[in-house]
Amino acid sequence: MSYLVLARKWRPRTFTELVGQEHVQQALINALDSGRIHHAFLFTGTRGVGKTTIARILAKSLNCERGVSSKPCGECGACREIDEGRFVDLIEVDAASRTKVDDTRELLDNVQYAPTRGRYKVYLIDEVHMLSGHSFNALLKTLEEPPPHVKFLLATTDPQKLPVTVLSRCLQFNLKRLPAPLIAGRLQHILKAEGVAAEPAAIGLLARAADGSLRDALSLLDQILAFGAGRVTEKDTRVMLGTVDRQQVVGVIERLAAHDARGLLDSIAAIDEFAPDYGQLLDEMAALLQKIALRQVVAGLPEDETYAAEMLQRLAATMAAEDLQLYYQMAILGRRDLPLAPDPRIGAEMTLLRMLAFRPQEPTARQQPMSGGERKPAVAAAKGPTDIPPAPSQAGEWPEMLASLDLQGAARQLASHCRLIERSGDRFRFQLDARAETLRTRQLEDRFAQALTRLTGAPVRLEFEVGAEALDTPARREEQARDVRLEQARLALESDPNVQAMRDRFGAVIQPESIKPVG
Repeated sequence: MSYLVLARKWRPRTFTELVGQEHVQQALINALDSGRIHHAFLFTGTRGVGKTTIARILAKSLNCERGVSSKPCGECGACREIDEGRFVDLIEVDAASRTKVDDTRELLDNVQYAPTRGRYKVYLIDEVHMLSGHSFNALLKTLEEPPPHVKFLLATTDPQKLPVTVLSRCLQFNLKRLPAPLIAGRLQHILKAEGVAAEPAAIGLLARAADGSLRDALSLLDQILAFGAGRVTEKDTRVMLGTVDRQQVVGVIERLAAHDARGLLDSIAAIDEFAPDYGQLLDEMAALLQKIALRQVVAGLPEDETYAAEMLQRLAATMAAEDLQLYYQMAILGRRDLPLAPDPRIGAEMTLLRMLAFRPQEPTARQQPMSGGERKPAVAAAKGPTDIPPAPSQAGEWPEMLASLDLQGAARQLASHCRLIERSGDRFRFQLDARAETLRTRQLEDRFAQALTRLTGAPVRLEFEVGAEALDTPARREEQARDVRLEQARLALESDPNVQAMRDRFGAVIQPESIKPVG
């Protein structure tokens, strides 16, 4: 007896056997049981999610010899013939191979005739978006006024290519991609029924590799059963799929946590000996980083089927949350950009080295408290030619007042380029940096005065005089502080061992203009 592949052997034959498409299942059950059955149905979704399977179950429900219902018996002649693909009144058409208008007209010429064997003549047109424009026009007339004994079941992976006139005459059902846990559960059920033992980690790998398609998952299961001589182990599954051993993935993450650039490159060299899929390596890294991040924020999570809980907890305790988020983001972006790399290994290596080269800035106090409540930027305490001279006592309060002003845009720029000379009652005298003289307009002065009025609680008058360039203004202080941070960033990059590793291995060169101060 010939072998029947799992995808055909385990194809659902009733609505209750369907998995993951409850929204479609319930709508069709209600329609069949209430007798409100439309003449044309359109099933859309990616490959392997059940479009033609649902269409065949619907055809069985319509033609079961025991009557129209959502529970076809599966035993009568019509049900058996539909399951076996030989029911004369179920006309299945692959639109990809019959795109010509003559093919469509030939198909529709027989629509007017009554069914030969069943209650309804059912046309199942797969990949209907492949029909030509003229073929759609020929189909449209029949969809508008179909005979009462005809039902159309259309399936497509690309509904955007269907004419609106066709879409508007069909009941549309969008089938979802199936989540990996649901696929894994279905595989476990099938393996148990088949009497095959399987490692949970191997089932998880197959479910993720199926990418939302249960049919693909069953095809992969057939493949691993052949590859492993009837066994389903994690090791064999990784070899078959070309995925990296999970202990090697753990090793990569541990070296990331230790900021060990040399160790990372050695790990990639060891992994490369097995001709891996580097896209899947980055996928596995992202999945592991997510598990570690969950351990940081949620206590008491259940045991993980893939990775040891002790290892996950250890890495969660040693890695900063900011690093985890950055590594995860770089892993998925590196996965996206991998086809653009000179070769996959280079792309993966550069992604890992990028994780080390760009790290979240350590949190630092932007300002330090001073006597009398005055504050100034912390970098101003640094010794050197860029030191900011202390402001006169009348101006000491101005940086604090400016920080509290409700000002935005150009008006705030005007205020930040001012130095407070004198405050007497409701009068504020400012010295304006000559570089910002163009900002002094009536409108901006009024907005400046209104903001000071709101802050002080009383009307104020402003007086301005233009001073020399580079006055000791808040804007000038911020510029000098930014210069200090830029120089610190440059020195840190020059001395960073990870940058040195990229220079030594790849001849990397730092572009000074690309260095930006953070914060």
